[in-house]
Amino acid sequence: MKQEASAMPSGSWQAPLLTLGIGAAGAAVFVALSFPAPYLTGPATAVTLAGLAGIKTAALPQHLRDVVFIILGLTIGQGVTPEVLDAIRAWPITLISLAGSLFAIIFLTRALLIRYWSMDRLTAFLSSSPGHLSYVLGLTEGVKADLTTVSIVQSIRVLALTLLVPAAIAVTGRIPERPAVAPQETAAIPLIVMILIAAAAGYLLKRAGLPAAYLIGGMLVSVGLHVTGLVEGVMSYWLATLAFVSMGALIGSRFSGVTWQQLRLALSAGAAVTLLGVALAGVFAVIASWLTGMDLTAVLIAFAPGGLETMAAMSVILGIDPTFVASHHVARLLMLTAIVPFFVLKRRKAA
Repeated sequence: MKQEASAMPSGSWQAPLLTLGIGAAGAAVFVALSFPAPYLTGPATAVTLAGLAGIKTAALPQHLRDVVFIILGLTIGQGVTPEVLDAIRAWPITLISLAGSLFAIIFLTRALLIRYWSMDRLTAFLSSSPGHLSYVLGLTEGVKADLTTVSIVQSIRVLALTLLVPAAIAVTGRIPERPAVAPQETAAIPLIVMILIAAAAGYLLKRAGLPAAYLIGGMLVSVGLHVTGLVEGVMSYWLATLAFVSMGALIGSRFSGVTWQQLRLALSAGAAVTLLGVALAGVFAVIASWLTGMDLTAVLIAFAPGGLETMAAMSVILGIDPTFVASHHVARLLMLTAIVPFFVLKRRKAA
């Protein structure tokens, strides 16, 4: 199922600019439709459809991709704050159960994808990761895995969870009384310093042979500076938006040359991964609820394999402690941050 990127003449900007333009249009449409994660899913969908329609698309040049990954890494790491770490330490039993669910989801779904969809082990592993979409796709870009397949499978998981769970809650008629207040952005000077440090960290990690070095470097720098309190606030919204649109366009550009049969196969794999992931998360949530006596609905929302922002908002709608839900989703991302590169590097050495 693996497809090679279309060859482009050296120095040509026409196809990348066209790809970004299509991605931006897709983002605008998905924002208008109130679609989940519109700045990532919109460009990915639009560029994918353009490629399937025969339009020549192409990814950004390597240096610009590195900048995009730095911004994405910094954005991913900003959720790890001292307050979140304090909250995480308050629920050890549910966190252990959450870790158990992650390993069960990863290894059972990986086995399923290898057995019934004939995926190679690395592609199956990255496709089975229950969360961290932009991080997983960034890693996939840096290793010998099928980015097209991983993109489809992971996108199906995110879309299904983000669309179906809120829809299920919406039928109850319980809606938030007021919208959430947007967090304050990081000040300009600390942001610039953080970007420069992340670029240096990414360069060193790349020299060390680590996949998706600039993504991981940005994330590690962001986590370190936010946990210590040296930096506060979130990534500039316009920078984050540009990075997500670029990432979405990159994902979509990989669909050039994919046949409809390959697309249907990946879609069925995505549906299977989503169903099995939800079922396994539910089993471990029931166990955690039984051990702690906590409300099962709260634990289910906290264990849902994806959609941090959606699940945190849903906790407010349902009257569940949002700190409990957000802390578990941040903990899940931290666990995946350690688990995924470890097995990717292990697989690369075994190859």
